Amino acid sequence: MISVYIIFAVFILFYINKLTNSLCIQKDIPEDKQPKVFQTINILVTILLISSYVEILYT
Repeated sequence: MISVYIIFAVFILFYINKLTNSLCIQKDIPEDKQPKVFQTINILVTILLISSYVEILYT
């Protein structure tokens, strides 16, 4: 089960990064601020994925 969830999580992170890139382009976010935006979104999505895995594991 963990291997399926890891594959799912990698797919989700890849797709979220693709959407974040589109957001940066659409909102004209400066190049120097883009890494901070990506870092923040990736950390928040990773926390969400870990918490959902723990919830699935213990229910």
